[in-house]
Amino acid sequence: MLVRALSEIQGTEREVRAENGNWVSQRLLLKDDRMGFSFHITTIFAGQDNFFQYKNHLESVYCMAGEGEIEDLATGVVYPIKPGTVYALDQHDKHRLRAFKDMTMACVFNPPVSGREVHGPDGSYPADTD
Repeated sequence: MLVRALSEIQGTEREVRAENGNWVSQRLLLKDDRMGFSFHITTIFAGQDNFFQYKNHLESVYCMAGEGEIEDLATGVVYPIKPGTVYALDQHDKHRLRAFKDMTMACVFNPPVSGREVHGPDGSYPADTD
């Protein structure tokens, strides 16, 4: 059984900050936990506009706090994000995520990330090569 508190993750190697300062992510479950997915609590900071495309992962996100929007770049459709909203990037979707207020998100990645990944220029995390 694994039991971790968010407060135990903050300030450790499991807390990852974007190089551009747009977000911070506490990685509660990672690949080495052998759950088959990773689980993160991520804060997207207000005023930030992020481009992502997870070419090597599927992601599901649940908004716990804050306000923003996600734009599907294939269709141009923009969806509001607020507490209680979930979105799933089930087609490796190219998207923009904009935060109007700090957004606290619970995120699940499959396959799991190892923990220190940063987004490449194409908006994705690298493929797992293990």
